[in-house]
Amino acid sequence: MKVIFISLDTLRAKNLGCYGYKHPTSPYIDQIANEGVLFTQAYASDIPTEVAHTCIFTGKVGLTTGVVSHGSPSSYLPKDYEWLPTILRKAGFTTAAVDNLYHLKEWFARGYQYYMNTTGKTRWIKGHSINKLAKPWINEHKDEDFFLFLHYWDPHTPYLPPKEYIKEFYDFNNNPYDLTNKSMERAFNHPAYPFFKHHHFDLLENVTDSKYVSALYDAEIRYLDDMLKDLDEYLIKLGIKDDTLLVLFGDHGESLTEHDIYWDHCGLYEATVHVPMIMRWPGKIPEGFKVSNLVQHADLMPTLLEAIGLELPDKLDGKSLWPLIQGQKVNHHSEIYLSECAWQAARGIRTDQYKYIETYDAGPFSRPPIELYDILNDPNEETNLSDKLPKQVEKFKKQLNNWVDSKLGSEKDPMNEVLIEEGLPFKRRIEKVLSEYGMTWDEWKADPKREKIDLAFNNQS
Repeated sequence: MKVIFISLDTLRAKNLGCYGYKHPTSPYIDQIANEGVLFTQAYASDIPTEVAHTCIFTGKVGLTTGVVSHGSPSSYLPKDYEWLPTILRKAGFTTAAVDNLYHLKEWFARGYQYYMNTTGKTRWIKGHSINKLAKPWINEHKDEDFFLFLHYWDPHTPYLPPKEYIKEFYDFNNNPYDLTNKSMERAFNHPAYPFFKHHHFDLLENVTDSKYVSALYDAEIRYLDDMLKDLDEYLIKLGIKDDTLLVLFGDHGESLTEHDIYWDHCGLYEATVHVPMIMRWPGKIPEGFKVSNLVQHADLMPTLLEAIGLELPDKLDGKSLWPLIQGQKVNHHSEIYLSECAWQAARGIRTDQYKYIETYDAGPFSRPPIELYDILNDPNEETNLSDKLPKQVEKFKKQLNNWVDSKLGSEKDPMNEVLIEEGLPFKRRIEKVLSEYGMTWDEWKADPKREKIDLAFNNQS
């Protein structure tokens, strides 16, 4: 048996055809979904990348492992935690990764016999680079039982798809650099601008049309789709497709201007926490099957272990998805608990109908302390019902507090520890940029004007 476990970094469910998107971003991903099972309500309980992948490989949410913050220097996963690649290696699988998460935290390299580091000269990593490393390895080990983790980054900023992919998603009768188009002004004059100037906007060559930037995101998905097709055709060529459990998942999504978030992955809104999750295993998983239950990242580990026939570790937060895949009517998750601590610090609850969010530190954003959305009637989360439904708010507040207390026991809250001792990681990054320009966070946050940063940058240059 072979397992190819694929993280599609920054890919939100909403922009895939198999999740109802109207643009042709994902013809091959849609085909894979038709050949297997699609989870329509899959969620990233912990965001963004560092905490999401820790959850995925442990089967435990951040409040269980203590890893709740992306970019916190004090975060550490003890070595006695059960780790999916380590379990599989001990079970006789050859384990490998094409990935660079090791540069975030050392534990992401645990359990691999082969770790092919994708970090290069630029911050961005293209899909063809992943395939270039993965395909020879697959060929070399095609006769073995193996677990291969592939980490594709294409939909992540900066959005730099091959130019031939853009025309499907942007009408070039418009001019993306038209100086009379002011749709980028909110992004350019946002408190988060000092970070994104260098990491994204400067690489887009003075774009003025926000629709063009979002089109670039779609073009990145379309390019990624072709890379997955290339990989899958290689499995077919080697004759191992039918022996391979293929798992696709987004580690988190992306906000494309929603909720005052400009092409980034923060906020516990659907754009960021609702992720694609697809599994295909010919002859073992029914074709064209959809599961509508609430599921989460932590469910992936026990699902893989059950598929292989291995014993599950104790006290996992995730539950195996096999009963759902087999069409059994079982109680899975009645709610998903959500958490973030990077740009913002917040926790929330997602039920079939509602989204409840408590924000403890809004970072560079303006957020009410409590948000409540009726997702069934307000899927874009535009109307905050917290004032209109106080009893529902009180119910969710008590439920969230009880869950946190049950997870912590006598331990300190790791989110509070980060906020008190370190501060929000991405706020620190902005403060570092501002210090280079002789500005403080308070000065910048009070009047965030792009010209201040650009003038300071030009004077330094």
